[in-house]
Amino acid sequence: MVKYQFPDNFWWGSAASGPQTEGKFEGDGKGQNVMDYWYDIEPEKFFNNVGPDNASRFYQTYKEDIQLMKETGHNSYRHSIQWSRLIPNGVGEVNQAAVDYYNDLINEMIANGIEPFMNLYHFDMPMPFQEKGGWLNRETVEAYVVYAQTCFELFGDRVKKWFTHNEPIVPVEAGYLYQFHYPNEINLKHAIQVGYHEMLASAMAVKVYHELKLDGQIGIILNLTPSYPRDENNPEDVKASIIADAMFNRSFLDPSVKGTFPTELVDIVKELDMMPEIKEGDLEIIQHNTIDLLGINYYQPRRVKAKETPINHEHGPMPEDYFDNYEMPGRKMNPHRGWEIYEKGIYDILTNVRENYGNIPCFISENGMGVEGEEKFRNAEGIIEDDYRIEFVSEHLKYVHQAIEEGTNCLGYHMWTCMDNWSWTNAYKNRYGFISVNLDKNWERSIKNSGRWFKQVSDNNGF
Repeated sequence: MVKYQFPDNFWWGSAASGPQTEGKFEGDGKGQNVMDYWYDIEPEKFFNNVGPDNASRFYQTYKEDIQLMKETGHNSYRHSIQWSRLIPNGVGEVNQAAVDYYNDLINEMIANGIEPFMNLYHFDMPMPFQEKGGWLNRETVEAYVVYAQTCFELFGDRVKKWFTHNEPIVPVEAGYLYQFHYPNEINLKHAIQVGYHEMLASAMAVKVYHELKLDGQIGIILNLTPSYPRDENNPEDVKASIIADAMFNRSFLDPSVKGTFPTELVDIVKELDMMPEIKEGDLEIIQHNTIDLLGINYYQPRRVKAKETPINHEHGPMPEDYFDNYEMPGRKMNPHRGWEIYEKGIYDILTNVRENYGNIPCFISENGMGVEGEEKFRNAEGIIEDDYRIEFVSEHLKYVHQAIEEGTNCLGYHMWTCMDNWSWTNAYKNRYGFISVNLDKNWERSIKNSGRWFKQVSDNNGF
């Protein structure tokens, strides 16, 4: 009996990225991107010194992996085209080996009843552009738009779901505020310029896609982390949550859907005298080229309170000058990842999108649970018994179902990720997949309990 029934043609599947799954092989023609370079110069920053060359070999094994997608109930799957693979120098000559690979990947998915969702940028800046400043440089925006158009023209006859960026706040936070990614800066002015250029590039790519009159949709993937005040009856806590939301969610959500930046954010940036460089016509491009489809990544909430600790002026202004983070007593945690598990957050996001963003067509584009040391849950038959992941997904899906019942235009659910993959500085520390990848046995794949369960959910269009 199905208790939680989902709408017809609901998208069941998962998401991954090119740089985290494909690997690098002799003769593949791939150029160096920022992650390749960072690993070359500082391999010790990566868990167990495992770099992007040791991603899960999807470039070679995608046909077998697509069969495993079918076995785990996928009717859709999001991947990313690597800019540095398709156009090794970022501009100029297109790599024919990459064209052949992506064409075959797309065709193989379609032939097996799996709709390809393609993302254009997943933190993999071609190194020739990173050397010029990456997203700090306006030249990168122009090159990205050419790259996007190249992708649309090569693959747009078959790919009907496109996304300009995955989590554009991450290059801002990780590269220019909190030193998680290269170039490891702490510079709010640079962070603001990077975020602005990413948003402009997204709108320009949307414009090009619509001008080509292709018969699909184009959107963006945003990690929306609800900002909850410590005390909803405390005006200062509420104000802190509004500012955090404007900085980390609405900074990309508002311009993507509404075509405008949140006034709370603009006021702060002006007050700090850190307005990005804006050329004539930019804001009109952003205003008139909003997305068709919103992808929502949700992992954890953000809990904040009014600023109580002294402001640290060591690195200049920072977002945390306007709020303090708050640890809610009794919160449920994923101890492996250090993240709070709060299933209702996914409902709150979907409700917000319905009530405040025109109920734009959307889907859950990522949601998942990273677990360290998952091998200890492998049974005598060699199957990983990840019932904790089944519980995590099902409890979130209950809230997705509730939001849909209340009218939210949510069209699907993709988990992160299909198979265990390489993850930036964490490498293979935390495993997320429906499918296990055993590095000690030549990247051998095996479906976990959660993958078998997800097939039943997909077949029944509910659970």
